[in-house]
Formats: sequence, C-alpha cells, structure tokens
Amino acid sequence: MAAKVGVVLSGCGVLDGSEIHEAVSVLIALDRRGAQIICMAPPGEQAATINHLTKKPQSPPRRMLEEAARIARGRIRDMASVSGQELDALIFPGGFGAARNLCTFANDGASCQVNPHVRRLLLEMVEAGKPVGLACIAPVIAARVLGEAGRKPRVSIGADRTTADAIRAMKAEHVDVGPTDICVDEANRLVTTPCYMNDVGPWTVYQGADKMVERVLQMVRG
Repeated sequence: MAAKVGVVLSGCGVLDGSEIHEAVSVLIALDRRGAQIICMAPPGEQAATINHLTKKPQSPPRRMLEEAARIARGRIRDMASVSGQELDALIFPGGFGAARNLCTFANDGASCQVNPHVRRLLLEMVEAGKPVGLACIAPVIAARVLGEAGRKPRVSIGADRTTADAIRAMKAEHVDVGPTDICVDEANRLVTTPCYMNDVGPWTVYQGADKMVERVLQMVRG
C-alpha cells in the first residue's frame, strides 16, 4: 500500500512562502516512489507579502492556503483538518514562509513561536513514531517544538553558524552536513537537509530533497 505523506506548504515563493524548487523536488521525489501525497497549509494570512521581482513588500495580504494551492495544483487541504493518524510521514519544504508563516523564526530567532496547527501535527507525528522530513530553514520548527518538549532533536540546516547557534539555543543539536547530504535523528525519526541554505542550484537542491524523501520512506517501511 502506498505511503500517505503530508507535505506542509506555507505559501508560494521563496521570500514569503514555500520555496518552489524545494517543494517541487519533494513532490517529484515522493511521486516517483509511488507515495500518496497530501499537500496542506495552515489557514490564515501570510506574515508578509513580497513582490518577488522588486523584493519589496506589497499589499493586499495573501492567505497561505490559497497561495500554496498554486504549487499543489489546487489539490490541497486546510492543515487544521489533517490528523497525524491519517499520515505515514510528514515533510516540510523550506522558504521564508517556513520561518515567517509556520513559525516566527525570521523575526524572533530562538524565541520564536510556532503556528498552533504546525505544532499540533508535528507533535502528533513524533509522538506516534512517524517520520518527519524538513528541508532548508524548516528544521528550526522541529528544534523549537521538540526542544521545548525536552526531546533533544538532532537536525541540520547545513553549516550556517548563526542559524546553528539559534538551533542550539532552542535545546536541539545541530550537525553540519554538505549541500546534498542529510542528517538523521533516529530517536525522533527526523530527516533534515540544507537545500537552499547553501548557495547552490536546483540540481543540488533536488539531490538533497531526494535523499531526504528516500530516508523518510525507508523509515515508514520500518
């Protein structure tokens, strides 16, 4: 039976939502392995709306779920309606949306708050022993939620010192890895990879995302 894998999106576009290359890499890697993909995003407005041509804020505000539907080709669910019981695994692509919309790390660093729907579903998965993959900046979400819960998560965002120090401040362990490598936390069943935390191109991003997806699905199979 195909593994049911949730993919958490946070909008559409690296500066204010999900990083599109990372999200698509995850979707392709899952699809080529026959997984059943359940795209989702939290309800509510994005923390910011950025013009990706000028790199400047613009209005009106946009909603995460509606913007993420662009990546999911309209096949997406409100995260509030998704239970960990119906999933075999969960994956978070990166992008500033992960650090602005899914949590407030972009503004608040180690003292960030995590969206309640994200916190709930992440804890449901981890407490059930189901694997979770996180790419790019998204591992800070696991660091905050699981570090606060005393689970001592082990994650990687690559080798960025400032972000690694913030992760350690959230009571998590950071492991330096290369641009296409993964970090595996067997105890919490987390798989993380840097993707665009490095100055790389789409092919490098895909290789890391593909390895992350492969390891997550291996964990699903036992």
